[in-house]
Amino acid sequence: MRQGAQGSAVSGNQEGRRDPEGSETRPQALRVPPQGCGAEGRGAEGERGAGPGRSDSVPSARGEHTHSEVPIPRPRPLVQRASVRGQILDALRTALVTGELTPGAVYSAPALGERFGVSATPVREAMQQLALEGAVEVVPNRGFRVVERGARELAELAEVRALIEVPVMLRLARTVPSERWVSMRPLAEATVRAASTGCRATYAESDRTFHRAVLSLCGNEQLVQVTDDLHRRAQWPLVSAVRVPGRGHADLIADAAEHTALLDALIARDLDVVRSLVGEHFAGA
Repeated sequence: MRQGAQGSAVSGNQEGRRDPEGSETRPQALRVPPQGCGAEGRGAEGERGAGPGRSDSVPSARGEHTHSEVPIPRPRPLVQRASVRGQILDALRTALVTGELTPGAVYSAPALGERFGVSATPVREAMQQLALEGAVEVVPNRGFRVVERGARELAELAEVRALIEVPVMLRLARTVPSERWVSMRPLAEATVRAASTGCRATYAESDRTFHRAVLSLCGNEQLVQVTDDLHRRAQWPLVSAVRVPGRGHADLIADAAEHTALLDALIARDLDVVRSLVGEHFAGA
């Protein structure tokens, strides 16, 4: 028993000699996981590093401040790239609405990237998104062709939108309280201000925002997404509109005025006026 106790004492003394190092490395290794580092590998390294001749491993176990900083820079390029892609996508959409990108013309990602001062990668990704939206077509080994959208196709898009949106708006006119419609007046007024600028891109965004807000009251997210996609497709300009700068300014103002008139009718629950205005709105589109 004395030998066993003595053996335990010896063992305890040996552990005690490691305690000055172990008491520092082990608790620090336990703090690594909350900072996003590998707990097992670094903890084991810290224990192996305790002791003479292995002091070079100790900073690795103790340096939790550097451990917490290692993963931080890695996602930054992804965030920045996504941000650049989003900015390029917005810029390309604006160029499409204003006619700066000519219908029927083919544009390469490297050329557009040089134009925007970025690499071809975010431009190509943005163009692929526009291809999904029906704004451009992929031309193998050349780039992307801007879709030539004529009056007939725009009329067809307007008809499809009317088939979906008119019944929904009439149902909302009967069920949504007037207070909800009053709260949307700033959105309708924003379309009027956007139309007064004559900028098709500015008006296109405010126009979609107003329609999206109205339709969202139906509670059907799929319907909102489908109609928003149709609306965006309908906003690409006519081929002839590209050749006449400023064409359509009066049409924008008239279209925006219909938003405020429609909202007034919805607040007053005048279903006959709502039906007439909604029909005229899509007929004009």
